[in-house]
Amino acid sequence: MSKLSRMSGADRVGEELSREKRAPGELDARADALRSLSEEQVRYLVAGAYAFFEYTGIFRDTKDLDVFIRWSDLDHALAALERAGFRTERVDPVWIAKGYRGEWFVDVIFSSGNGVAVVDDGWFEHARPAEVMGVPVLLAPPEEIIWSKAYVCERERYDGNDVCHLVRACGRQMDWRRLLARFGEHWEVLLAHLFLFRFSFPSARSRVPAWVMRELLRRAHESMAEGDWERRVCRGSLLSKTQYWHVLEHLGYEDSRAEFGSSSGASTPDGGEDGDVSPGGDGRPALP
Repeated sequence: MSKLSRMSGADRVGEELSREKRAPGELDARADALRSLSEEQVRYLVAGAYAFFEYTGIFRDTKDLDVFIRWSDLDHALAALERAGFRTERVDPVWIAKGYRGEWFVDVIFSSGNGVAVVDDGWFEHARPAEVMGVPVLLAPPEEIIWSKAYVCERERYDGNDVCHLVRACGRQMDWRRLLARFGEHWEVLLAHLFLFRFSFPSARSRVPAWVMRELLRRAHESMAEGDWERRVCRGSLLSKTQYWHVLEHLGYEDSRAEFGSSSGASTPDGGEDGDVSPGGDGRPALP
C-alpha cells in the first residue's frame, strides 16, 4: 500500500465548507454509507471530490459521494447499503450503480463511463489510507484517478484541470511506470495532458520525470512515421460521449467505445456525463 504525506491544517483551506454547504442529513447519509460498507467488510475506495481534496487541498462542494469497487463486489456493496436504509439501483451495467436515501445518493462505481478503466485489484494494492467524515477509508490512488479523469472531456465537463492539479500535488511520489502501463495504447491521451500540465505549471515541470516525457515523445515521433491508420475508427468517443456523434452517425467512423462494451449512444446526441478504467499494454519494450 502506497503512502502519501497528509496535508497540514494550514493546507486544508475550505475543509469547513463541506459542513456549511450541505445539510447535516446529507453528510450523515454519506458517513452512514461508508460505515455500512466498512462494517460489512466490502472492499471499497473513496474517490471523487473527497479524494481530490485529500491529495490536492482543493475543496470542491459535491452533490454525492463516490465509492469505487470491483464489479465482483457489486452485489455485496449494494446489499450493505440496503441494510443501512438505502434504496439501490443498477444505473448502467458498464460502470455505475447508486444508493439513495431520500434526495441524497452515493455513486458506486466499478469502471468508467467509456468502459476503459475497470476497477481491479491494482487500485487496492496502491490505495492510500485517510479518514473521511470520521471513517477510516482507503483513497483511490492518484495514478488511477488521473487515468480515469484523463478521458473525461465532455463539453459540459472536463477533468483535465484535475489531472494538472493531481500531477502538481502528487507527481514526485507517483509510480509513473504504472501510470504509463495503465494508459497502454492510449498513451497519447496522457501525453496531451502532460503538455497541458507543463503549460499550466511551468515552474513545476520536474514533477513529471524527464524519462517519462522522453519516452512519450519517442512514441510520438515513431507514430508520425507510421502515417494514417487504414482502419477508419474514431477514438474521440472514448473522450466524449456526445461531441463525436456526427462523425459516427453520418460519416461512417467506427465507435471505439464498442471495444470496451460501451457505446457513444450515437442515436441520442444529448447524452450525459462520463464518470471516472483495465490496465492495458501496447507490446512495447520495458521502460527505462
